[in-house]
Amino acid sequence: MTYFQAFIIAIIEGLTEFLPISSTGHMMIGTALLGIKATPFVKLFTIAIQFGAILSVVVLYFKRFFKSIDFYVKLVVAFIPAAIFGILLGDYIDAALENLIGVAIALFLGGIVLLFVDKWYIKNILDEEKDITYPKALKIGLFQCLAMWPGMSRSACTIIGGMTQGLTRKNAAEFSFFLAVPTMFAATAKKLLDFYKDGITLSLEEVNILLFGNVIAFIVALLAIKYFIGFLNKNGFKAFGWYRIIVGAVLIVLFLLHIPIEII
Repeated sequence: MTYFQAFIIAIIEGLTEFLPISSTGHMMIGTALLGIKATPFVKLFTIAIQFGAILSVVVLYFKRFFKSIDFYVKLVVAFIPAAIFGILLGDYIDAALENLIGVAIALFLGGIVLLFVDKWYIKNILDEEKDITYPKALKIGLFQCLAMWPGMSRSACTIIGGMTQGLTRKNAAEFSFFLAVPTMFAATAKKLLDFYKDGITLSLEEVNILLFGNVIAFIVALLAIKYFIGFLNKNGFKAFGWYRIIVGAVLIVLFLLHIPIEII
């Protein structure tokens, strides 16, 4: 992986991590378009740079992370389902990360759902973090497990999960941001541990590329979060739904025509 390739993939991660369009799916598409081979380091890179993106949440919502112990308990409760399923389904998740047609289908179907979410939950009024009870947090965490299939989008799953519990779009989106912190931190730590267990060591250049990618993802994610909340409050999910449908449909057609994505 070159620095240029790392730069592009990190921008994709920063832009898409908190949007309901699947950062993992888009990074898989990006690596295919750039002709990047799925080496162990590339797999590590696409997961580890999510750490840079989640740091943007800590910076933007710094005061919220010191609000109360109850805040952390809710995050732990919501995180538990993903932790359990992540351990149990680790090998299946790794295999799914190489299934681009699976990503296409998930993008397409998820896009259809996003077209109707605003109408389904238009009467939601729970607009504050205190409205998120422990049972609600657990249910949101269960929705997050759906995102273990690449292309589903962790952000979309958790936001929709929050809205099924009566949360407003803004409240659901912000809790989704907060929940990304323990989830992505754990995913990065696990991937690094797996790397170590397999006896793979990083070269100095790979370490520098990894740090470079995290910095780029952090900066881009800062801008994306600020834009997303304002856009979501004003316009809802429909635009993201149509985007997912178009991208998913194009990928499905290319697959059916046996056209390699690398030549697009």
